[in-house]
Amino acid sequence: MEVLLLTGSTIEEGRLAKGGDKFTEEYTMECASCWISPVDFASLCSPDKVKVTSRDGKHSIVVYTKCTDSVCPGHVFMPRAIWSNVVIDPDTLSTGSPLYKGAPVTVEPAEEKVLSAEDVVLKVYVGGQ
Repeated sequence: MEVLLLTGSTIEEGRLAKGGDKFTEEYTMECASCWISPVDFASLCSPDKVKVTSRDGKHSIVVYTKCTDSVCPGHVFMPRAIWSNVVIDPDTLSTGSPLYKGAPVTVEPAEEKVLSAEDVVLKVYVGGQ
């Protein structure tokens, strides 16, 4: 399913990040997530996890799902953290800041493991995948 990705801070993400808890299970559960509208969630067959893939298909990440009325159909939300950064287009369009709002992505049900923040760094950035 092609959707527009919106990212931003949540109260819990901010509390955990500012408190130095980025390597906790609580942080992973809050930030390694994709919020999906009930309509889109149902059309994906209500998965526990989804793979979010960048528009160019080069980068993807598996995250937990959260079905919520907080997002409209055709959009998904991910807290701004290492998981969403994997699929955000790094092009800044000469602004110095990537497109955190409205990036086209593909979302599909997934069975793979959701990586911890440390594992994302090791696999995606150190491993170069």
